[in-house]
Amino acid sequence: MSEPSVDTLTAARQALRARRLAVRSAFTAEAALPVMQADLSRHLMSVLQQLMPERLGIYSSVRSEFDVAAVCLSDPVLSEMPLALPFSFRNPNRMDYRHWDRQPLTLRDECRILASDGPVVVPDVVLAPCVGYTASGWRLGYGGGYFDRWMAAHPHATVIGVAWSVSEVDEAEWVPQAHDRVLACVVTERGVV
Repeated sequence: MSEPSVDTLTAARQALRARRLAVRSAFTAEAALPVMQADLSRHLMSVLQQLMPERLGIYSSVRSEFDVAAVCLSDPVLSEMPLALPFSFRNPNRMDYRHWDRQPLTLRDECRILASDGPVVVPDVVLAPCVGYTASGWRLGYGGGYFDRWMAAHPHATVIGVAWSVSEVDEAEWVPQAHDRVLACVVTERGVV
């Protein structure tokens, strides 16, 4: 049996991404969302309290992602922890983290996502939003490869996926590609995967 072509894998991944985004969008429209947000916050804080990062890389949420910035700004345990936000560049595709002083964000990176204008830093723990994830820790993102490239360049960093439980992808649907990187764990409203 021959290996699937790169084009076939890319098309399958695009279809999987579209399905996961639709499911996630419907999930976050449910009336129980505030309870689920509180549950995910609690599980995420438990993981972060165990790790106690020196500098935490978070993200500016888009679409129906869990808003980690709101948690980091409101939690007293994290109030003194240095934070960093990604800044993505389009040509070539790459991502740096920049120190965030917790002031309102007005700058947008080249992907039009809110970002910080602080100096470039390297967090030791990073929270990565997931369009999808597998139980074994593979992450499905938006397809630009930004987090995978950053993870490959910073193998010492602990990268934790943040997702809604409905974003789980069956292992049978997932074909890892050379650029994919495994997460340390994934945190959902149901707990730690």
